[in-house]
Amino acid sequence: MDRPAGTVRTMGLPWRDPDDLLWAWRDEPWLACLDSGGPPGPRARWTILCRRPAHVLDWRGGTCRQDGAPIPGTDPLAALRALLALAPTADAGPWPFAGGVIGFAGYGVGQWAEAIPTRHPADPTRPDLSAALYDHALLFDRTRRQVHLATIRPDADPLFAAFHAEWATLPHAPPPAALPRAAFVPDRTPGDYAAAVAAAVARIADGEIFQVNITGRHVARRPAGLADIDLYRALRRASPAPFGAWLACGGTFSLLSASPERFVHLGRDRVARTRPIKGTRPRGATPEQDAIQRAELAADDKERAENLMIVDLMRNDLGRVARIGSVGVPELLSVETFAHLHHLVSEVAATLAPGQDAIDLLRASLPPGSVTGAPKHQAMRLIDDLEASARGPYCGIVFRIGTDGAMDSSVIIRALATTPDTIVAAAGGGITILSDPQREYAEMCLKIAPLLALFGDRPAGAAP
Repeated sequence: MDRPAGTVRTMGLPWRDPDDLLWAWRDEPWLACLDSGGPPGPRARWTILCRRPAHVLDWRGGTCRQDGAPIPGTDPLAALRALLALAPTADAGPWPFAGGVIGFAGYGVGQWAEAIPTRHPADPTRPDLSAALYDHALLFDRTRRQVHLATIRPDADPLFAAFHAEWATLPHAPPPAALPRAAFVPDRTPGDYAAAVAAAVARIADGEIFQVNITGRHVARRPAGLADIDLYRALRRASPAPFGAWLACGGTFSLLSASPERFVHLGRDRVARTRPIKGTRPRGATPEQDAIQRAELAADDKERAENLMIVDLMRNDLGRVARIGSVGVPELLSVETFAHLHHLVSEVAATLAPGQDAIDLLRASLPPGSVTGAPKHQAMRLIDDLEASARGPYCGIVFRIGTDGAMDSSVIIRALATTPDTIVAAAGGGITILSDPQREYAEMCLKIAPLLALFGDRPAGAAP
């Protein structure tokens, strides 16, 4: 059955810092913030803020629930497509999003999609997929310092009137609160992490795989009284990133991300673009040291090989749903600089074949190749053998899919996952035949250190 066609209406509002809205809406149980940080630019122009969805979807333990009630079937991506179909189609025009679904799909969705079994028990406190259907969004244009309210509601006037009244009384956010200290416990010792890396190198030497991503998780008891708003405000200031996110998934689980990595963007022109990150160096203390680190990263044989293998993997994943002959690599092995790290980044692009859409694209490409390895299936089996705990949301994606079919998504790295009792941070890195276990452990520490530092902690065995 065809979906009815709708229209998008917008209203301009005076500029406010998104932080003011995050503070004002901090207790909304389904708050969704897709948060661009750092210098404004083509991939860091818009911050999108939504609340009070029309419908919500949860997938955990193999069961899908919509608005809290179980629904037939166990296919989370089919359920996501059905959720999106509850809204009319509407061309968002110049706006990045005016209505549709926002949510996350954890690593377990990718395991399900690729039929990879796991030895790790499910965690009932966190969903594997959580999404909500929104019929309006606040759009913060960081380049032009403008705010727009966009909606697909047939009758937009009451919504515009309500926002106009709320805007006039909106308070400024108070100064950020200092976070309490918390001690994070890794899921394995430094020696055990290095041993897992060594085992992966041995399996590569045996010809089982070319490359694999080995990660680990750190867990802390949640300090009493710590609110997600305080945690996210601290994260977005300490680690501004082009693909930040705060998803309050019903009030008992939240995902807070400072991701630098786009997963797949699908434009209205049906061109899909992915930008895998493989290769890391720390920021230097001076511009001269920064330049040295960038040059070393660009010339590092191990990092270049790692990136090239993932480019080839993503070409294959996109090719599953692409028009024949349309897959290309418009950018290869570029060095990009973020708040704490330099990364080696490439871009793969393809045009969707007729009849394929954003959901098909996710089904073909989850989980992200940059956090699995190559060949993908065998790398995922090895990951399950060698890692000490389930990845959960980590190494999945945050996504938005508009009612016009356009999509953007990011890889869940540099992220925190919270429940009422725990906070989980995670990090890892790609392993090749050239990997040194101690160097790989140091790289994992480099990546996770900014997250633990928010709480006055640091990775075990890391350099002071």
